[in-house]
Amino acid sequence: MEERQISKAVIKRLPRYYRYLGEILNNGVERISSSELSNKMQVTASQIRQDLNNFGGFGQQGYGYNVQYLYDEIGKILGVNKTHPMIIIGGGNFGHALANYDFEKNGFVTKAIFDVRPDLCGTMVRGIPVMMMDDLEEFVEQEQIEIAVLTLPKSKVQEAATRLVACGIKALWNFAHLDLDVPRKVVVENVHLVDSLMQLSYRISSYERPEDGE
Repeated sequence: MEERQISKAVIKRLPRYYRYLGEILNNGVERISSSELSNKMQVTASQIRQDLNNFGGFGQQGYGYNVQYLYDEIGKILGVNKTHPMIIIGGGNFGHALANYDFEKNGFVTKAIFDVRPDLCGTMVRGIPVMMMDDLEEFVEQEQIEIAVLTLPKSKVQEAATRLVACGIKALWNFAHLDLDVPRKVVVENVHLVDSLMQLSYRISSYERPEDGE
């Protein structure tokens, strides 16, 4: 497929397509039209066709989409047809919560949790070992870790990110409220939970705001 620039908005919608198609497959549906998919996802059929045309289309006029094929192809685009070894940095409550989530079904395998507190060393979370930060570099190299999940306080996260980049981590999933300074070759996905709540607050306020003239 020819390399082309895909908008961030389209990329953000792809996981949603993948999730809905997985549910449709589980219901035994083999073929679906863009109109039927739009009804389930609450987006327009034309938006679906435009999004998928960025990657070559996948549909046939008068036939629609082969659900299994479309699901598999979007999985390849997202890279979830491969295994991505990852680690969690920070063994606190949030780190534990993420470790308990089943990311494996989408190809993201948590190999270890790292922390600095000696009392956590050797404990397990859903079969995932908690290790000390002293062992970080050796473990990343041996296990060929691609992704590090950062659940550290804001004051500690940049130091950890710099260290992770130095030992070859390809991507950072950052839950700290800080924009990281890392080389451009390192992929960073920031998840600022407070920002999301503020957007929710705005939407609540917009519903409560009186109409002009009231």
